[in-house]
Amino acid sequence: MKNSQVILAQRPVGVPKPQHFELREVDVSEPGEGQMLIRVSHWSVDPAMRGWANDVPNYSPPVELGTPMRSLAVGEVIASRHSDYSEGDVVEGMLGWQSHALSDGSNIGHKVMETDLPRTYALGILGLNGTTAYFGVMDTLSAKAGDTVVVSTAAGAVGSAVGQIAKILGCRTVGIAGGPEKTRQCLEEFGFDAAIDYKSEDVSAAVAAACPDGVDCYFDNTCGPISDAVMTHLAHGARIAICGTASITKWDPLPIGPRVHRQLLVTRARMQGLLIFDFADRLDEARNALAGWVRAGKLSVREHILQGPETAPGAIEMLYKGENTGKLLIAV
Repeated sequence: MKNSQVILAQRPVGVPKPQHFELREVDVSEPGEGQMLIRVSHWSVDPAMRGWANDVPNYSPPVELGTPMRSLAVGEVIASRHSDYSEGDVVEGMLGWQSHALSDGSNIGHKVMETDLPRTYALGILGLNGTTAYFGVMDTLSAKAGDTVVVSTAAGAVGSAVGQIAKILGCRTVGIAGGPEKTRQCLEEFGFDAAIDYKSEDVSAAVAAACPDGVDCYFDNTCGPISDAVMTHLAHGARIAICGTASITKWDPLPIGPRVHRQLLVTRARMQGLLIFDFADRLDEARNALAGWVRAGKLSVREHILQGPETAPGAIEMLYKGENTGKLLIAV
């Protein structure tokens, strides 16, 4: 039996491209005592993978060259010598871009118990994306009924969940996305009250029109010019969650843009970084809430699934170009 892997072969600067990866096959090893063998069915593609591939200061060490690309994945246990896992268990974790993974359980996020929902949801709405959105809205933004919530990359896996969770709480939502199809998704599929196309509109003017009383909460996935525009329309006591910096292609030197200190001072606003690791002890809370909303039809889920390991080398670049039309996954 062979293990199909996609390894990081060259160190990128910025967004990883196809030339930075190689496909290889190695023999599958049998699990030792305290280990299990997982047959992986789907790989996740997430913006954080850019930072993991680059050799720059980050919250996680860079992926070692010559090893499978770090990635969340979901799969089924096919052999186990681990007391906590049995054959047939479906698990989600940091299994990497490979078709088979040996694990001692330390890199497993959770057993997938929502068997009535698609397995892939463990990598999206019930995984990193959905739980990040949940804690971002509930904790970092402390969103409440009546708030105006603005979201960048609003048609993405995280942004679309943020908008829908905010609507469930009774907020008014404004999504910023690129192109007419993605703004259509924001309005028709994800229920945003307004959508702004940053590719064809003056974002500052559009935010002013959509948020006449100012922006109470801003969920920032982009940084850069989009965020610069939103920051000029903060309401008193606004809360800003920094989840991603997609517009920054290089970290050295750090880009210098408008200084936001004055806006924060005058409005007494709060800006805070958001990483899901800070909520590790509450993930069951988020998954249970999200699964309940999905079952009740309150959360719409859109997935974009590429077929086969050979599609993986270009997948991160595809994500940063905005070419995906839902949570980006790779069927192994």
